[in-house]
Order: sequence, then structure tokens, then C-alpha cells
Amino acid sequence: MRHLQLATNRLRFLIVVLLMVGIFFRFFNLDRKVYWHDETFTSLRISGYTADQVKQQIFNGRIINKESFAKFQSPNLEKGLSDTIISLEKDDPQHPPLYYILARFWVEIFGNSVTGIRSLSVFISLLIFPSIYWLCRELFKASGLVSEVAIALMAVSPIHLVYAQEAREYILWIVTVLLCSASLLRALRLESKNRVLRILNWGMYAVTLALSLYTFLFTGFVAVAHGIYVISTAKFKFTRTVKAYLLASIAGFLAFTPWILVLIVNVLQVKSSTAWTKRHLPLDILIKSWLLQLNRIFLDLDFGFENPFSYVIAPIFLVLIGYSIYFICKTTNYKIWLFIVTLIMIPALPLMLPDLLFGGIRSLAERYLLVSYLGIQLAVTYLLATQLNNQSLVQRRIWQTIMGLVIICGLVSYGVSSQAETWWSKVISYGNPQVAKIINQATHPLLISNDSGINYGNVFSLSYLLEPKVQFQLVKGHSIPNIPDEFTDIFLLNPSDTWRKEIETNYNYKMFVAYGDKNYLVWKIENPRSDVFFEKIRT
Repeated sequence: MRHLQLATNRLRFLIVVLLMVGIFFRFFNLDRKVYWHDETFTSLRISGYTADQVKQQIFNGRIINKESFAKFQSPNLEKGLSDTIISLEKDDPQHPPLYYILARFWVEIFGNSVTGIRSLSVFISLLIFPSIYWLCRELFKASGLVSEVAIALMAVSPIHLVYAQEAREYILWIVTVLLCSASLLRALRLESKNRVLRILNWGMYAVTLALSLYTFLFTGFVAVAHGIYVISTAKFKFTRTVKAYLLASIAGFLAFTPWILVLIVNVLQVKSSTAWTKRHLPLDILIKSWLLQLNRIFLDLDFGFENPFSYVIAPIFLVLIGYSIYFICKTTNYKIWLFIVTLIMIPALPLMLPDLLFGGIRSLAERYLLVSYLGIQLAVTYLLATQLNNQSLVQRRIWQTIMGLVIICGLVSYGVSSQAETWWSKVISYGNPQVAKIINQATHPLLISNDSGINYGNVFSLSYLLEPKVQFQLVKGHSIPNIPDEFTDIFLLNPSDTWRKEIETNYNYKMFVAYGDKNYLVWKIENPRSDVFFEKIRT
């Protein structure tokens, strides 16, 4: 008993240390990574301007500097909170307003710097720890060890660090899902108590469900998972518990009705904003990407499948995850394993199955699968926590080693990530730090771009990285810019082939690729200060 007590004390000390390390890395180098395309749209929503208003004011062919973007990246006297909500309604109705309302108040208090706005997500991410502790206590009853191990694994999970340092709503979504799930389990556990307490518990579930819906639309999948769980544990009978659950769920969705109406009215805008999910990929690339995403729950070194190391670690983590799910299904009551299995499967299947059957990349957006990853982490947590108390000394040592390796993977991931200027999560802005270095090296550079596709957000992203000497010339569509002749270096950001060739023909000069990756190209005009170039401009 003394040995077990000593081991428990050591484990708790380790958990406290890991928690402190996890909190430290969430704040460390918060502004180092590129403020990417999607994050600039968060700042745009905070400012209260719509995309059309921005295009009218700066995508007009005039020469501007980076200061011209600031107006559209922070709160201002011209726009209020209502404008923030209206801009979401018009441009991004698939993003409910809760996070953006919080972000606007936050930025008004702490400033609109990259550190200032990202710090909101960091502080929200700290709520994961008490939330996961509560959920595990409700799910695993008296097993405090599972709750403590869950905190440790969450503290060093690379996927949580990624979204804890991003100015988007996804880490808030995880917190609301945890609270909503814990509220559901509490309401089910205390169903037999007095009527007032029962109403309060189910009311708490309705409120947390509504908050989660106002954070991210995919909470609807979580609600379906909860419904399947409640009905299944009631053995498909319309019991008092099922009735209470349905009433609470309806109340939560009724509270969300105003935004449902916004979605209906702006359904065409939703389809336009999510058109990127229809891109087709070969089946083998799709499966490899899923495996890579599973790796990132525990180890994330920003490796793609072009790195051979990815092929080594993918099967290892797949076996760990598979065995964890098998173990929890074999050793626990169905009320425990069914909750975890539904939490993993129900949010993932509506994204993965359409990609398999009809094509698309819906399931390749890690942020959409965060709830499924949460379910996986709960399964792994239970396996490790249970095996740490295995009666066999050999088995106990093996699982202590495995847990140690999982922790080391997380810490190594944190160390690498904290020093990086960009990361896989920056997606279409991944190369912006390198692009900025190329442009900043020029003596008197001009960056030309338009408002097509990803260019709109990437121009804003680059404005955070480029030096004040860089000038911008932004146009609408495929308009031919009137290029001044005082610039030493002229760059063209991700033009379509048609637009680039029209510019080449109009000015009679050649371009070469200054930077290129799978997301976009940056072209540079060849010797723009030549006599031929100036003569063409004069005529």
C-alpha cells in the first residue's frame, strides 16, 4: 500500500509539472508563427467591415502601404458590435458569432496585436483542464486517476497546442463540447433526484448545448451522438430520461434558431465559402492524410507523408488507438464505452463517408474532427490510467514506459513547434514567411495582387510580415493595374495564368517564379527598370 501511495504521489507530481509545462508553451512565442489567412478574417470580423467594403476601399488599383490594412484588422469608431455580427451574417454565416463577440471585447481591452488576439484562445484553452477533469469524473465515476491522467495528456497534446495559439473559435468549441458532455452525464446520473435539481441539470445541458452551437455548427453532430447515447442507454424506450433529454435538446436548438434563420437566408454564401471542400484527392492520399492526422494527436513535428518517418510512427499510434478502443469496450460498462465510441464515430462519419463515396476533402480539415480526437484521447487516457495500476509488475512497467513515450512525444512536439515560423495548420499561408523574406530583401518593392480566391486573405496575412518599405497595388478581378515606374522590384502574388499573361502582354515583359509551393506562386517581373520597360510605360 505504501508503494502504491508513493507511486500515486509521484504521478500526481508529474501531472502538475506537465500541466505547468503545457501552460507555459501555450503562452511561449505566441506571435512567432504567421498570422494566417483565416486569422486575418477573424480580425476583419472584429473590425466590423465586410469583404465587399474592404474591396471598395483598398482593392481599387491605388498604391497603398501596410498601414492601410490596420483599419480592417481592429475595432474602430466607425463600426460597432452589431457590425461584427452583420459581417458574419453576410460573409461567413457558417461561423456563429459567440467567439467573435468575445474576441471583439477582448481586443478592445488587450489590443489588436497578434499576441493580444491569440491570447484569448490561450486563456480559453486553460478551461480544457477543469472541463476534462469534470467529464472524466462523470464518465468514469470514482476513478480520479483517469481524470488526472487526462489532464496530463491534454497538457502535452500537440493538436490542442495548435488551436490554443490560433485566433479562431475551435478551442472554444472543444471547451463547450466538454462542458456540454459533462452536463449531459451529470443530468443522467442525477435523474432520480428531486424535481428542482433535475430541471437545473437538464437546463445546464440546454444552455451549454446552445453555447456550443453558437460557437461552431458541427456541434449538431455532437448533439446527434448524445441523442444516440441517451436513447441506447434507455434501451430504445421512451422513458422519463429520454423525454427530459429531448426537451433540453429542443430548448438548446430553439435558442439557436436566430442563427439557423441566418444560415437559411444566406445558404448560397455558405455554399460559396465551403466550396474548397469539394476538391478531389486519390483514395490513397486521403487514407494517408487520415493517418497523419491521428499522429498529430500525440506527435507533431510538421512532417508530411513525403517524410519516411511518418510511415514509421503512423502504424504505432494506430495500434495504440485501436487497442485503447478495444480495451475500453472490453473492460467497461456499456454506458462508458458507448459514450466514447459515439463521440469518436458520429462527428467523423458525416465528413469521412462523403469523401470516400463522392470525393472531397471535408475530413482533411483537422479542426472539424477535434471532437473525434477528443474521444480518442479519452480512450487512450482510460487505457493508460488503468494499466498504471496493473497487478503485474511487468505489465505496469511496460505501460509506464508507453505513457512516458507519449509524454515525450508531446514535449518534443512542443519544443519544435515553439521555434517554428509556420506550421501545417497555416495551410494556404504556410509559405508566407518565406515570401515575405524574398520581398523584404528588395530595395523598393511593389506587391501586386487581386481579390480572387485565397489572395484576399493572404495579402492581409503578408501585411503582418512585410516591412514598411513594401507598397501594395490591389485590384478587383482581372483588371490590368497601372504600374508606376519608381519601383526596383515588382512581385505578382498568385495570379491566374490568364491574368498574368494579360499583364505580360500589356507591358511587354517577362516574369519568373520567385516562390512556389502547392498553395500558390509568387512571380517577379524580370528586370522591371530596363529601358524597354520604361518606354512601354511612357507609350
